[in-house]
Amino acid sequence: MERYKEIEKSIITKYRKDIYSRVVKGIQKYELIQENDKIMVCISGGKDSFLMAKCMEELQKHGKIQFSTEYVVMNPGYNDFNLKLIQENAKILNVPIHIFESNIFDVANTVTGNPCYLCARMRRGHLYNKAKELGCNKIALGHHFNDFIETTLLSMFYGAEVKTMMPKLHSDNFKGIDLIRPLCFVKEESIKSWVKYNNLTFINCACRFTEKCSIDDTKGKRQEIKKLINHLKETNPKIEENIYKALENVNLNCIIGSHDENKNYSFLDNFDK
Repeated sequence: MERYKEIEKSIITKYRKDIYSRVVKGIQKYELIQENDKIMVCISGGKDSFLMAKCMEELQKHGKIQFSTEYVVMNPGYNDFNLKLIQENAKILNVPIHIFESNIFDVANTVTGNPCYLCARMRRGHLYNKAKELGCNKIALGHHFNDFIETTLLSMFYGAEVKTMMPKLHSDNFKGIDLIRPLCFVKEESIKSWVKYNNLTFINCACRFTEKCSIDDTKGKRQEIKKLINHLKETNPKIEENIYKALENVNLNCIIGSHDENKNYSFLDNFDK
């Protein structure tokens, strides 16, 4: 059996419960994929996005919904080593990637201070433009379950706001294109286990600016949140599931305030009604 077939087999056999079934659960629960969707699967080169690509392939083979895919790698200015590793992994995994160039790193490097915000906005814009060019109506990103949990706590602790990533989003600027996150129920520990089991090596952080980022930036704070959650799990093993479930179980009668894009709301608005 060719290596990529062994890797594919591991997703639907050994990791069926922890990975494949969780992908199917997320897609069904949040209606992430519909019949005849054309999905641009975005591959950054890391473990999460490559696993997502393989799961999408398996869904096309074994799922009931008919959809098509484009596997896209945006090169924001990776060094030669990282770009080569992405290409080699695509061959190992038998993922038919299409690489397109951008100058994001060069532009972000001209920003004084932390370039991460500009880099993220530019990445998203390039991806939506590419999806439009390819005729795709959805963009798939590889954020996993732990990304949702960590983002929630980051928003609370450092943004003074209760919010998280969303499994599915409409684009404000590119009508007709939705963003989906098929790995929303897959835990990072399962992804790491899958990588180790198949003896794979992916790029970890290909950002040029990592050395510029202090502990005060998002990446540093995310590591702090990871450590905090791991500490809390020692006494409450279900802490991650409870945080996620809380986001689906908000008691609006016990919220002091909320807001949408148009207005702020207070519990006092209806207190005497």
